[in-house]
Amino acid sequence: MSRARLSTIFAIVFVDLLGFSLILPLVPFYAKDFGASDTIVGLLVASYAAAQLIGAPILGRISDRVGRRPVLLISIIGTAVGFILLGFANQLWLLFLSRGLDGLTGGNISVAQAYITDITDEKNRARGLGLIGAAFGLGFIIGPALGGVLSTIGTNIHTGSLNWTYALPALTAAAIATINLVAVFIFLPESLTEQRRADIKKNARTAFSLRNLREAFQRPQVGPLLSTRFFFSLAFAIFQTVFPLYALKRLGLQVNQTAFILTYVGVLVALVQGVIIGRLSARYKERQLILVSTAIMTVGLVAWALTPSVIVLLIVLIPIAFSGGVLNTVVNSALTKAVSVEEVGGILGLSAALESGTRVLSPTLGGVLLDILGAWAPGIMGAIITGWLTSYVWRRIYRRADVFPTTS
Repeated sequence: MSRARLSTIFAIVFVDLLGFSLILPLVPFYAKDFGASDTIVGLLVASYAAAQLIGAPILGRISDRVGRRPVLLISIIGTAVGFILLGFANQLWLLFLSRGLDGLTGGNISVAQAYITDITDEKNRARGLGLIGAAFGLGFIIGPALGGVLSTIGTNIHTGSLNWTYALPALTAAAIATINLVAVFIFLPESLTEQRRADIKKNARTAFSLRNLREAFQRPQVGPLLSTRFFFSLAFAIFQTVFPLYALKRLGLQVNQTAFILTYVGVLVALVQGVIIGRLSARYKERQLILVSTAIMTVGLVAWALTPSVIVLLIVLIPIAFSGGVLNTVVNSALTKAVSVEEVGGILGLSAALESGTRVLSPTLGGVLLDILGAWAPGIMGAIITGWLTSYVWRRIYRRADVFPTTS
């Protein structure tokens, strides 16, 4: 395992997530300024994921053929342009366009995971992927807080026609993405050898199609893992995508307060994926960790739905962040072991696409539930999903050690 390249990809993912998380808590409030309802805000959040659903598997397959580095460069360019459009948006449709463009080219996390897989072996892969998760978490520590500070500064700027409360964070995110582009170009070498690239091109499964998608779900190891990924992400994305609106509606929190709470979540995720996951994966079987994560998330989402105060919310976020951090890392690690090395980029792209699919459904569903039933409804819906999933994991993964030899 190359420590230098791991450090470089860690820095790249961190900077990428810093830009993303910087504007994440601001987008719903931005849309509200254009008179958008909770349902429309949900659709706006979903537009990013809908575009990523199309782009992520394609970028994953392309990275298998032409290499990880050029795909990372393309995706970061799209992110920078998307942030610039967001900063200059003066109509609601421009918000949709900016998020759609960023989503379409924003498959760089799955490509970064494939890069890690290229330079690690099965023994230390979970730890390497956990490092990506730690970068993700650290990005969420600094990003929302920085976004909150920049929006406060922007509120006091009254030059030009821009709404600087949102334009300043968005343009700062674009600048961060540009720095990231330069870093990839200068410091990150390609991880695929010529021989490996040639082997991948010969493998029929690297061509993305609905047929291969169906075949992936039919494979005894891959199918249950992808199903777990989909349903867990569906529940978790309900929590993530409607959180700013939930915080406003249930607890009366404004953009700055919400941003700092998301920073707190980032601290929790970084601790789980940067420190705890390596120890857990060395001590416990992956199928055990998957089962426990779904059960803990069920309890956490019920508690989130019924949270009466900010203090209680801070406590409730601990098991939610723990279970989300563990499962996201462990399922991807198990997937990379369940396929040939030639399929890793594609299967991680497919996993990212499924997660993006949940981010199409979840914000829309969450926004409708908030509009119709109230702030408690998204949490209960998420808990129903993960409660069923716990039973599914027990039957299809935990008790099937014969089918999951790589996770036992």
